[in-house]
Amino acid sequence: MSAHLTDQPAPSSPSPSSLPSSSPSPEPAIWSRNFRRYFTARSAGLLSWAMLPVAVSAGLLSAGHGLDTAGYAMAFLVAPFAGLVLFGGVLADRFTARRMMIIADLANLTAHVLLAVLFWHGVDRLWQLYALLAVAGTANALFQPGASSTVPLIARDVQGANGVLRTSEAITGLGGPALAGVLVGFGSTGAVMALSALAYATSAACLFALRLGTVPAPPAGHSLWHNLAVGWHEFRSRDWLWSVILIWMVYAVLAWGPQLSLAAGVIVPAHGPTAFGLINCALGAGTVAGGLLAIRYKPRRPLAAGAVAMFAYPLYPLAILLNAPVWLLAAAQVLVGAGIGVWGVMWSTAVQTQVPGEVLNRVHAYEVAGSVGLYPLGSALTGPATHAFGTTQVLTAGTLVALLTPLALLLTRPIRTLPRVPDRPAD
Repeated sequence: MSAHLTDQPAPSSPSPSSLPSSSPSPEPAIWSRNFRRYFTARSAGLLSWAMLPVAVSAGLLSAGHGLDTAGYAMAFLVAPFAGLVLFGGVLADRFTARRMMIIADLANLTAHVLLAVLFWHGVDRLWQLYALLAVAGTANALFQPGASSTVPLIARDVQGANGVLRTSEAITGLGGPALAGVLVGFGSTGAVMALSALAYATSAACLFALRLGTVPAPPAGHSLWHNLAVGWHEFRSRDWLWSVILIWMVYAVLAWGPQLSLAAGVIVPAHGPTAFGLINCALGAGTVAGGLLAIRYKPRRPLAAGAVAMFAYPLYPLAILLNAPVWLLAAAQVLVGAGIGVWGVMWSTAVQTQVPGEVLNRVHAYEVAGSVGLYPLGSALTGPATHAFGTTQVLTAGTLVALLTPLALLLTRPIRTLPRVPDRPAD
């Protein structure tokens, strides 16, 4: 038996005399008032998150610090997220996702104000930078579980809403690094941090304005560790869910994680950094297209359709192996981005609609930890593997794994046959 938490008190019922004579218009399938507020909040947060790695790395290097310092800075940003996202899921289920997301935004706001001051005055004590980046990473671990579980509460068309959010993620992923690079180029890393602080303030205000009513919650009185164990039970009891994550872990280590470094090592010497940047912009453009397509495309078997879309992924590493020209590499990345966009929407929608609301935050946290957690390992192993086997061999192995990944998804019956949950009817 699940409990419920009242995130916001419901408005008092109007008197019969104050009711309009005509029935109210139905709630929009996607663009309800709550969704518009959440979309603004999420877009602001995604823009800030996209700017941060570029701003910190470029700011440190332009100030005379070495590559090792920039690497340590990224580790302090990413490690807390990977290590604490599970606890973020438990806390979101206990205290409601909206409250935890607001707390996370306020923590990020504080951290980025202090980062702005730090960069404006010069980073003399690196421990201060590392500590603030750790706060930012922790805040994102608290935010992430609720980012997924909120969508079914604010949109009747969950898949369409995920398509809109995926499109926003792709656009901010393109624009954020570019904007950060321009500002750092003008010598103002602090301005990037100040802009990010403003974005987090906007996000917190929009989330505070959400009116979600009563939201699902776990029974009161259980410990954090008990709730974490319940989340694990719910995760492993769904064959389609853990099967996808298991396949994705192999894909992350052998294909996804190594690809960026391998591609840079081949393309930059052959075509230059500008071409490499344009090729990666093509990936973002393709992801936008995939997100827009997924708003309308409603297959009966969403994960099967998403797996078919993932057959586009091997095209890019294959084009690199074939020494394709820049235009063909960019075209391959557009197709890869479209495939990733469609898969991402289908996957997010499946998790959000198939898992009960009272455990969704914890299950999503396990999903994120499993699917994203091994990406850094794959990235870290790229150098040793390349030295041991050669770039061509490692890239070939990654291409084969990228081809086998959607095949494995389609051959796994619980994944292939998972049905689509119909949209929630209008109130």
